[in-house]
Amino acid sequence: MPRGTSRGTDPQRSALMKRVRQKGTPLEVEVARICTSLGLRYRRNVKSLPGSPDLANKTGKWAIFVNGCFWHHHANCRLATIPTRNARFWQQKFSMNRLRDARKIRQLECLGFRVAVVWQCELAKNRRIVGRLSNLAEARIVKAT
Repeated sequence: MPRGTSRGTDPQRSALMKRVRQKGTPLEVEVARICTSLGLRYRRNVKSLPGSPDLANKTGKWAIFVNGCFWHHHANCRLATIPTRNARFWQQKFSMNRLRDARKIRQLECLGFRVAVVWQCELAKNRRIVGRLSNLAEARIVKAT
């Protein structure tokens, strides 16, 4: 069968995708650990805020999204690959994910929140992230990269 044509659902692929978690991921746990070490108080997966930020403090008006480079298609990142099978579907999905992410960040900023996005590939650069997240306690705006 030619590449890019629908072959139905591959049971192994389906089982793999079902194991992908949305909250409590190792990345989120690591960022929470960093925030705790900085003395930042937060709640996890705050559903009452736009986009349900992974970590947020309503009183301090800050929010953090911890994004996997693949699922949120981090620009110019080696981890942000596009599967060759059903590539058109994946390109649309990633495009919609990025638009949704940008919309939710704008909504939070309109509510007066400072928003940080921590990418999966950035966690290797721990000092850089510690610096960015420590800015959340201050009254400066933290821009997503």
